[in-house]
Amino acid sequence: MTKQKYLPLFPLNIVVFPGEKLNLHIFEPRYKQLIQDCMTSGGTFGIPTYINKGVGLFGTEVKILNVEKTYATGEMDIRTQGMGIFKIATFDRTAPGKLYAGGMVEEVENQQDEDIVTKLKLQEKLKELYEALGISSIFLDLPEDFKSYDVGHHLGLNTEQEYTLLQCQSEALRQEMILQHLEQVLPIVAETEKLKERVKLNGHFKNLTPPNF
Repeated sequence: MTKQKYLPLFPLNIVVFPGEKLNLHIFEPRYKQLIQDCMTSGGTFGIPTYINKGVGLFGTEVKILNVEKTYATGEMDIRTQGMGIFKIATFDRTAPGKLYAGGMVEEVENQQDEDIVTKLKLQEKLKELYEALGISSIFLDLPEDFKSYDVGHHLGLNTEQEYTLLQCQSEALRQEMILQHLEQVLPIVAETEKLKERVKLNGHFKNLTPPNF
């Protein structure tokens, strides 16, 4: 049976992946109350993705690691970390007796069925991407046990694509999705880089001697 529980909800127009560390500046009264309640109870809260002008059904449960700074206004800088994925069963625009939203959520099971061959191809394509972009990154030397969510924000995906990745319950399928994206985008990146080089070459002031005719 699917586990359900009631979570305070903090919708944001981003996708948070399991394991991801996220720093947030809390300034709205309703979310100051949410964080204070979580700090008092030791509880967690959920960040569902706000997408297509509405609160999406899927999100990530988040735990507070630390409150880095509290301002005189009551605003806070907090460090958080993503945990598991949930699907909203019922949504309350305001939780009972609170300023912030809440909802009954179901835990989404995540199949750890990675494909090692696809994973190696994915790693190779990631290196190609970063080399083509001329970006040095820790992702050029990924640990052997990396998961698709670890690289989800570093692929050039838009919010809709990241949200699709979040909803996928199979690591093998997520690997395939990422590999397909990289195979599509790499030729475009290579051509863009060539174009940038041509623009640079043609963009300088040139001291040319006009032909004598």
